[in-house]
Amino acid sequence: MTPREQSRLQVLNSLLAEHLTLDQAATLMGVSTRHTRRMLTAYREGGAAAVAHGHRGRRAPNATPEALARDVVHLASTRYSGANHTHLAELLSEREEIDIGRTTLRRILVNAGLKSPRLRRPPKHRVRRQRMPREGMLIQVDGSYHPWLGDQVPPFTLLIAVDDATGTVVNALFCEKEEAYTYFLLIQDLVQSVGIPVALYADRHGVFRHTPGAGLPGTPTQFSRAMDELGVQMIFALSPQAKGRVERTAGTFQDRLVTELRLAGAGSIGEANGVLEQFLPRYNRRFRVPPQCHEPAYRPLRPELPLEQVLCFKHRRKVAKDNTVKFQLHTLQLLPEPERPSYAGAVVEVLEGLDGQLRVRHEGRIINSQEAPPSPVFLRNGQGDSDSAHASTAGSNRMNQRWAAALKSLESSASEEDRASVIGGAAVDLKPATVPPRKPTFLQRERWKAIQKARRKGMSLRAIQRELGIHRATVKKYMDADGPPGRRSRPTLSVSRPDTVPA
Repeated sequence: MTPREQSRLQVLNSLLAEHLTLDQAATLMGVSTRHTRRMLTAYREGGAAAVAHGHRGRRAPNATPEALARDVVHLASTRYSGANHTHLAELLSEREEIDIGRTTLRRILVNAGLKSPRLRRPPKHRVRRQRMPREGMLIQVDGSYHPWLGDQVPPFTLLIAVDDATGTVVNALFCEKEEAYTYFLLIQDLVQSVGIPVALYADRHGVFRHTPGAGLPGTPTQFSRAMDELGVQMIFALSPQAKGRVERTAGTFQDRLVTELRLAGAGSIGEANGVLEQFLPRYNRRFRVPPQCHEPAYRPLRPELPLEQVLCFKHRRKVAKDNTVKFQLHTLQLLPEPERPSYAGAVVEVLEGLDGQLRVRHEGRIINSQEAPPSPVFLRNGQGDSDSAHASTAGSNRMNQRWAAALKSLESSASEEDRASVIGGAAVDLKPATVPPRKPTFLQRERWKAIQKARRKGMSLRAIQRELGIHRATVKKYMDADGPPGRRSRPTLSVSRPDTVPA
């Protein structure tokens, strides 16, 4: 059984034991109340095997043909433009002899970016949601950007994970910004300390959910992919009030924790995390509420599922003919193994761990690899041995040899007066003149914002390059920069001619 099916089996057992209501079980499993009733009936009759879908791996017999779907989209956008989905289904049946259900028609048109012109219904009346009965059934996560150390220190982010049943903060972490890497650290400590929760309740931040344009299919983010492998159901809030428990906790922390940090004299993020570790037990003892059921719902991590291979960044790559895999500025050499001596042409996954270590996995198994030697082009460009590169550059022509000799003499001299050398009858100051950087242009500012936004979504270097159409070196430079890098002028050397020319 998959982790998701194991999680649903646990929810159904709680539903049979009357620890959950039908609506709560449907929310945790991410299905409708009607489908929850069907799953519960099948589970009573067929046992745990009923949780798995019966049509797994097979194409549905009533699937709509692709040619028919293209014809429907063409008719809806040309001849029958402006008709709502129900009316359009009737027109297609009467005039075009195309019998298609309204829900199927709506799904085809929405995927093609054609929404119904009919206005949406008014929102329903909302009521306060009840707490979950057991610990670990629902964890609310959020980030709070605040000047935690006062106005003298730039603001940074506090990531909070709150248990819905008890209101306790199961884990918290100070970091510079809200991104996939810091959320991986938060979940890693949570899983190692208490276990795997059933569901996570979060907002629609780019870390948790990728929001494409209208009609485009959404791709899973690195974080949502990791939660799917752990069997954790992601539930997205439609408003800040929906996840009010973690929002109110962040407000309490902004009131109490700021004072605690000031009294402790914390001046950095590392010191703030030390104060936070001592503050959380006292906060939980003060604000914890007892759950309805004392048995926790956390699941232990399975031994065959290494946590470092789940909470990481995964990138698909194709192995080259020389059994190397390129990832950003690294080239990994795959080592031969008795089971398979060559992986040329195979599609593998490069796992970028939280500690920066790179691993290569193929069909669920880690392949032994090492850093490949640099290519000849890399060495010829002077990126290999610095001494040999400097010697090659300095020996390229006679003028460079004279400059190299002048620089060597300057390195052995300790006085500032010897920084001017006479070359060709001119006194040359070898220290570059300082040139103030130019202000970034509008294009440079917008490019930096787009790259930083894609980076916060957890996208890889190559994914950003393909989406924005920018060279990889430019993307790397903008990712490492703290702000939009401006174009710098080339530094010049101040040259002063003597008043008299020697005879």
